[in-house]
Amino acid sequence: MAEPILQVRDLCVRLSGRLILDHVSFDVLRGRTLGVVGESGSGKSVTASALMGLVPIASGSVKFGSREVAGLSERAWRALRGRQIAMVFQDPMSAFLPVRSVGAQIDEQIRAHERLSRTDARARTVQLLQRMEVPDAAQMARRYPHQLSGGLRQRAMIAMALSCRPDLLIADEPTTALDVTVQAQILALLREVSQRDAGVMLITHDMGVVAQSCADVVVMYAGVIVERGSVETILQAPLHPYTQALMAATPEIDGPRPARLATIPGQPPSPASRPQGCVFQPRCGYAHEACGRRPPLRSHAGRDVACVLYEGAA
Repeated sequence: MAEPILQVRDLCVRLSGRLILDHVSFDVLRGRTLGVVGESGSGKSVTASALMGLVPIASGSVKFGSREVAGLSERAWRALRGRQIAMVFQDPMSAFLPVRSVGAQIDEQIRAHERLSRTDARARTVQLLQRMEVPDAAQMARRYPHQLSGGLRQRAMIAMALSCRPDLLIADEPTTALDVTVQAQILALLREVSQRDAGVMLITHDMGVVAQSCADVVVMYAGVIVERGSVETILQAPLHPYTQALMAATPEIDGPRPARLATIPGQPPSPASRPQGCVFQPRCGYAHEACGRRPPLRSHAGRDVACVLYEGAA
């Protein structure tokens, strides 16, 4: 079995005094892609930010390889970010500085971590953009973010993330607002990363993307993991009512066209109004008295699931 490049245990994050992530635990394995899925507001992006040292961790353990990174100083994080752990942000338009060319920003990251001349750093930048299949890469490197299309900005963002050959790549909704052709190309690039023995954490709300690109998956709701396991196990037979609802809301391309797309009733809770007991209870069609207490993640049918429906079951 592949070794974990990242081990997260009981990760808790509080922002403005409110609990955002509640004892989140998972592994990212070398050579594999972990999908983190859930609705907007489920805690996916906050998890990524915590793993990059961009938001404070209230408690828990985050091990990168054998090194504990929770609680690192900002100086230590600067040496780690970009070189060993890199991130593809959800919106490259806002992630890139608008007043500097895309190439200059990639050059800067390379030179921050490696002793290269400006000429050598630019040569690597152009090579990376070519690898990302950016046309006329040398010319594109001289352009500003607003002069590139959404697909080209995302490719440039991935080139920056890969510029120092990180061991772990975190991609936060990298295909949002891209057409299906560009989306497929971006996902193919991410698969190449995992194939070179790096670990990839892919954050998405699209179960189709998870099925296409991931080996493992965790399902998050309201800052809590409700189900985790292999993609084959969970997507073929989801157990948690929330996972089942997400799957039901995903249309099948080759199946009969439904009269109406399934939806999940209600809204995810805000951190200020987190329900007692099971966090999905107010929206769950199976809710009953036992759901008034928080169920822990338990191993059942080849995966871990947090639901009282499976307590005591084999």
